[in-house]
Amino acid sequence: MHASAYLAYDYPVLGAFWTVMWIFLWVMWLVLLFRVIVDIFRDHEMNGWLKAAWLLFLILIPFLGVLVYVIARGKNMGKREITHAQERQEAFNAYIRDTVKDPQRATADDLVRLSELKAKGDLSDDEYQQAKQKLLR
Repeated sequence: MHASAYLAYDYPVLGAFWTVMWIFLWVMWLVLLFRVIVDIFRDHEMNGWLKAAWLLFLILIPFLGVLVYVIARGKNMGKREITHAQERQEAFNAYIRDTVKDPQRATADDLVRLSELKAKGDLSDDEYQQAKQKLLR
C-alpha cells in the first residue's frame, strides 16, 4: 500500500487563498447570525410569539432567515444598537454619580479620616472639632 503524503509545496497558493476566503466568510456568517439573534432578543417592540417565529425561521432555514431578517428589519438594527449603547452609558454614568457623590458616604469617609488624623496626633482637639463641624454642615 502506497499512501500519498501531502507536502507544503503540493498545496497551491490559490488553494490557500480560497481556504482563507472560506474561513473568513464562515466567520462573517457566524457574526451576522449572532448579531441578528441578539437584535431579535433586544427589540422591545416585538412580542414573544414574533420573536419565537423569527428564531424558528433562523433555526430551520438559517441563510434565508438571516437574509429575510436583514431585508425586513435591518434598517433599524443600527438604531436599536445605538439606543442600547446609550442606555448602558446612561446607567453607568448614573452609577458613577450615585457612588462618587453620595454625601452621606463622603461625610462618613471624611469623618473616619479625621478621627485617624486625631488618633495619630496630627490634629488637636480644637482642630478636630472645627473640621467635624464643617463636614456636618
